[in-house]
Amino acid sequence: MDIATIIGLIMGFGAVIGGQILEGGHVSAIIQPTAAIIVLGGTFGATFVSFPMPTIIQAVKDVKKALFPPATNPEIIIKDMIGYAAKARRNGLISLEQEAQTINDRFTKKGISLVVDGIDPQKLRETMEIELASYEEHSKASAEVFESAGGFAPTIGIIGAVLGLIHVMNNLSDTSKLGAGIAVAFVATIYGLMVANILCIPFGTKLKQRLKAEIQQKEMVIEGLISIQNGENPHFIEQKLRAYMHDEKKGK
Repeated sequence: MDIATIIGLIMGFGAVIGGQILEGGHVSAIIQPTAAIIVLGGTFGATFVSFPMPTIIQAVKDVKKALFPPATNPEIIIKDMIGYAAKARRNGLISLEQEAQTINDRFTKKGISLVVDGIDPQKLRETMEIELASYEEHSKASAEVFESAGGFAPTIGIIGAVLGLIHVMNNLSDTSKLGAGIAVAFVATIYGLMVANILCIPFGTKLKQRLKAEIQQKEMVIEGLISIQNGENPHFIEQKLRAYMHDEKKGK
């Protein structure tokens, strides 16, 4: 589980609730089911209008990526590529055909198959980059769903506040309840801002970061496959792939 995400959620909601308590208010004052229904229902409704259902479903599934980082490790990619390169230099590219059958990653498996087929390195790069671009375009839709929801939530919160104020204005005869009524009305605004800035937008940003890491690792695979196709030395391939990694990981 991604500890940073959990800490961020706890700190974000904790800061709002803690601030309310420190100001002498009660937590019950910001717990308003009606406001929650307006904000959540309105936000999700606007999001559903904006995106097709398959994209919405995929975005919900991708919440797992924000909470649980993908298990792929750049070191494993480098190790695999070195192993493929050594085997290809020893037994020829055709010897990788058996390796392709045991690879779970669809992207790498396709690349190895193209290498075995003896495709021109330039054509190999073009084919794999098209595959990568298609994957990136499809995957970034989930982040766009959350970012859009983050844009809708504050506006829906204002709508909820206006609805609450309309209710207050309809009961001006009872002045003793005006203060409490106005306070309740603005809870919807708080909900809208919290949903946008603690949940939706951060989740969208986190998914973009996850995608960026995945794209970099797939670029490592492409570079490794091209090097294998060109018959380069496994040690040189290792140094080339390590150039993709962050400085702290290089040191390790």
